[in-house]
Amino acid sequence: MNAASAAINRTSARRSISWKITLILIPLVTLGLLLWLRQIEVNALRQRSISSYGAVPHFQLINQEGQPFDSARLAGKIWIADFIYTTCPGPCPIIGTRMSELQEPLEKTDVHLVSFSVDPEKDKPEVLRGYAEKLRADPKRWDFLTGPKSTIYKLSHDDFKLAVSDGSDEAGIPVHSTRMVLVDRHGEIRGYYQATAADAVTKLLADTSHLLREQPK
Repeated sequence: MNAASAAINRTSARRSISWKITLILIPLVTLGLLLWLRQIEVNALRQRSISSYGAVPHFQLINQEGQPFDSARLAGKIWIADFIYTTCPGPCPIIGTRMSELQEPLEKTDVHLVSFSVDPEKDKPEVLRGYAEKLRADPKRWDFLTGPKSTIYKLSHDDFKLAVSDGSDEAGIPVHSTRMVLVDRHGEIRGYYQATAADAVTKLLADTSHLLREQPK
């Protein structure tokens, strides 16, 4: 092999290595860029003001462990609520996933998660417990509540100002809102977030961070 051929081979080898490195770096750089852009969006959203939409009144229900759950347990805490049911064929899996995604970024805070079942006749505590396990819900930080339908439907319609129906006039299945709701330490509703929207978690985390600064423990 003459010097020219050797030089060509070395150049070719360097190009091959460079190409492989590029292929490895592209997804890493892309991921880093996406995380950076998301953080920029979160930081920008933190600066916006958060409105108040009224207070959530006192309520008493039962959680997935079959234990009484009094809303007094949420007094002084920031909490996030949603309305679901375990046999939901529609958006509930998305809502549950969104709520589950909140656990890790909020694990070092006292923010609590609360899911209300709009099908309490079927969603007994043991059913909700199984549902919670599928979502890998931390039972110390996320309660799934059931109880009298009248109480839950009043909470959804009158207090959280969310649409709800037992489906008796339609397909026979409950119809409920797909919004997640942010409540501050004073029991005031501070935001609504469409769980099916791609940026729901980003916006909710930004506003929750804002409240944690505005209302420290």
